[in-house]
Amino acid sequence: MSNGPEEARLALFIDFENIALGLKGRKSKNFDIHRILERLLEKGRIIAKRAYADWTRYADFRAGLHEAAIELIEVPKRSQTGKNSADIRLVVDALDLCYTKEHLDTFVIVSGDSDFSPLVSKLKENNKRVIGLGLRDATSALLADNCDEFLFYEDLESPSVGRKAERAAAGGVALPGKKQEAFDLLLDAIEALLRENKDVLWSSMIKDTIKRKKPAFSENSYGYRAFSELLEDAARHELIQITRDTKSGGTYVVTEVRFP
Repeated sequence: MSNGPEEARLALFIDFENIALGLKGRKSKNFDIHRILERLLEKGRIIAKRAYADWTRYADFRAGLHEAAIELIEVPKRSQTGKNSADIRLVVDALDLCYTKEHLDTFVIVSGDSDFSPLVSKLKENNKRVIGLGLRDATSALLADNCDEFLFYEDLESPSVGRKAERAAAGGVALPGKKQEAFDLLLDAIEALLRENKDVLWSSMIKDTIKRKKPAFSENSYGYRAFSELLEDAARHELIQITRDTKSGGTYVVTEVRFP
């Protein structure tokens, strides 16, 4: 039996030229794609990942995007076209996936450009959920208000910032390294689900969230024969409270969580 709603399937489109322009006036011009991916993986599986730009101008960013398995779409220089070809290509590709890939239910547009508002409206007409993401000072209110949800890059946590479960353990006793890591992953996943306003925290939902963010995860690697044993151990350390749902065959549900 499947518990909870089916996970979302996302298509990610990055107007990198818009992001680069937004970073231009800042002291720090770092752009961490992993901050974006970490947040989106809390929402569902990312099926397609594409970034659009004249990459001869942004060569310094290519390696990081390649490492994140982002498909880099080369577009002509502005001087050759007289307009932003990245915008046009992004719109064409997004609509192509909208009409040909029915399994994609969520489209993520990384840009602050109001020119994408008609694309957002068309995607919503086709029953797609649209999430926008951009830099706070470089985002049009028209675009942000038209999306189903809009995230600001500055508000995303760095993936290097991990939750330390030992701080929340009863009595403040430090945990062994592997157990601490397992509990950190567990609490991060629960926090992600709460951030997505999930009303019921099924054990299967929690495990699916962990595996989306860390595909190699296996509870066996941390000394547990089943994921339920990890939940029971976390409950013994008073990090969470769990109960069994009799209607779903006794599946564990997390009812309370204690964050540090």
